[in-house]
Amino acid sequence: MDAGTVQVGPLEHPVAEVPVGLRERKKAATRQALHEAALRLAAEHGLDRLTVEAIADAADVSRRTFSNYFASKEEALLHADLVRIRVLLDLVRARPRTDPPWTALRRAGEALTAEAGPPDPAWLARRRLISGHPSLTAYQVAAFGAIERDLTAELLGRLPATPAAPLRARVLAATFLATLRAATQHWIDHPEESLAGLVSTALAYLVPER
Repeated sequence: MDAGTVQVGPLEHPVAEVPVGLRERKKAATRQALHEAALRLAAEHGLDRLTVEAIADAADVSRRTFSNYFASKEEALLHADLVRIRVLLDLVRARPRTDPPWTALRRAGEALTAEAGPPDPAWLARRRLISGHPSLTAYQVAAFGAIERDLTAELLGRLPATPAAPLRARVLAATFLATLRAATQHWIDHPEESLAGLVSTALAYLVPER
């Protein structure tokens, strides 16, 4: 997320940034246009036929401008997901240091999904069409791996300094992110349900920390 931005709005919207300066607003608008163009074209023509050039043309920018914002078509497609997961990391960091790791994670997840309402039908249709594509899944795993490392480091600072702490922090981070992704995917498949409720239920399946 760019410096000088804050996260607002329900989870289902394809972007979650509100810049506070004119230059940042213009950059965010371009990034959002590229993201929406990528989603639309992938849904219309398939991810395999999607090109960076087509995305840039649809957003009325140059190929070079696209490269200033995204390194690949996969990154453009997953832009909103990565923004939200970074927001989640910020929410965990903002929790009181007295919160045990799992409590900090659970409260952050609840805060992220609290205002999510029914997803936009057009967005939902696009997400379903591209969901599960091998190249997108592989990119998502790699991109979320970096967030997982950051989350692990945050949780490690909340655990007693013992030899077991690094592994415990890593397992907690990986388990939490996997659970959140599973609940979100279930919500995409069953949008009539509450995302906040699904996340809460999914997290409740896990054994709380001792």
